[in-house]
Amino acid sequence: MITVGVAGKGGTGKTTVCALTIVALKRAGKRPLLAVDADPSSMLCEVLGVLAPPSLVSLVDEVGRSFDKLPQGMDKSRYLEYRIREAVSENRDFDVLLMGRTEGPGCYCYANHLLRDHLDRLEKNYQFVVIDNEAGLEHLSRRTTRQLDLLLLTTITSRTSLLSVERILEMVNDRNLDIRVGKVCLVVNEMAGNSLPSLAEKFSLPSFRLPVDREILTRSEKGQGLMDLPDDSPALVSIKDNLLPILNSLVN
Repeated sequence: MITVGVAGKGGTGKTTVCALTIVALKRAGKRPLLAVDADPSSMLCEVLGVLAPPSLVSLVDEVGRSFDKLPQGMDKSRYLEYRIREAVSENRDFDVLLMGRTEGPGCYCYANHLLRDHLDRLEKNYQFVVIDNEAGLEHLSRRTTRQLDLLLLTTITSRTSLLSVERILEMVNDRNLDIRVGKVCLVVNEMAGNSLPSLAEKFSLPSFRLPVDREILTRSEKGQGLMDLPDDSPALVSIKDNLLPILNSLVN
């Protein structure tokens, strides 16, 4: 099982890269495949163009409010596990797990804890797990993704975007956090702004570019998904040519 996490500052194309990775894996016949939306904004299903399942948090909250109405002969833990299975939407080509957001003020530690525990049980059933994480550092600092085979960091050339990459790399290398990451790759999103030739050298990371793709920009404006994106889409071709070889090397 190979786990891929996508992270980066908001507005750098993080969810688009995650969706394109899922599309590329699906078309390459890499299955079973699980797409995880661990971002409280929950945009992955919309970008893919598939129906969003009930979120993990909403199901757990619903169960918590109905513990006094459990089916006869079923204890709380068994009933909760039974209902949590509904959080996985099974599609023909890949499954989807949506974390969702907690209600009211406060952090997302509760939701992250639920996702982490459920992923520990689920991921063994899949060849690939692709996770769209929160923008920034929360997914690492709260250890939602404690172990990644590949971390994709999306960036543009704005100062705040590059600073976000630097801070995430610092956390990845902080042994006190017990975050295990196999490989890190930089994805320079040219659709969100011009890129600098020396960007890869700045971080000493393998990198590739996500080129300007008018089809994706048009679909984004119209609220259309990427599942039926043409095979010659420049951005999809870049993912296929640059990312799939890395993932195949991890499998082998």
